[in-house]
Amino acid sequence: MTDNNTKYAVVTGATSGIGFELAKLLASDGYNLAIVGRNQETLNKTAAELNIYGIKIATFNKNLFYQDDIYSLYAELKVSNISPCILINAAGQGLYGRFDQTDLKREIDIVNLNITAVMILTKLFIKDRKDKGHGKILNLASIASTAPGSWHSVYHATKSFILSWSEAIREELKDSDTTITALLPGPTSTDFFNKALMNDSKIMEDWENFSSAEEVAKDGYIAMMNGDDKIISGIRNKLTVTMSNITTDSMAAHRMGEMQKPKSKEE
Repeated sequence: MTDNNTKYAVVTGATSGIGFELAKLLASDGYNLAIVGRNQETLNKTAAELNIYGIKIATFNKNLFYQDDIYSLYAELKVSNISPCILINAAGQGLYGRFDQTDLKREIDIVNLNITAVMILTKLFIKDRKDKGHGKILNLASIASTAPGSWHSVYHATKSFILSWSEAIREELKDSDTTITALLPGPTSTDFFNKALMNDSKIMEDWENFSSAEEVAKDGYIAMMNGDDKIISGIRNKLTVTMSNITTDSMAAHRMGEMQKPKSKEE
């Protein structure tokens, strides 16, 4: 067990899916954890599961839809004498449906979670690490970042922002000791699709071929530790991104629309 408070990692979205698998990898490498989530009971359960690794775990019950909670998270880290050397922005949500029919309030919350929270936490992390040595950031993007996503438009757009912005600030920080890595998974067998109300989407017909959260997390973890700029997880997803890169945006939007549109009533 380490008593070194500088060997801490902050993980948002740590209570399930890819975030939880990343937290396990960090813990197995001896990093203390500051895990962030909206439900204290779930955070406590996650901490109990991670205790087997013999590291220190701090839980932070925060709703990252709200800027006050984002800023108070970092304030509480400082009060707890935690200066993390790793930041993993894994929390994110989507909302399925035609944009003219979906819930605008929820979509604004998703923009706040997927973009605003990541921006604020990343800026605070970079400033905190400036005089303290190396730092590593892993931002969860998606292969959705590489193409317009009909029927899932806001989610795709937020991930496009994360990828572009991560690449830009990585270049700005190239002479520093802080690296930024973007992880681009494809469809992954987590609860994301259920929360996004995507159970009636055609993409769910391919569920058995989805990547596992463990596979995606391992790819992202290795890339982050190597200081790589980005990693597309899975050969199949690399091919999907290649296809997106060689077609027009309108063709890519049509292709995604066909993949993600609702199943027909006859089905």
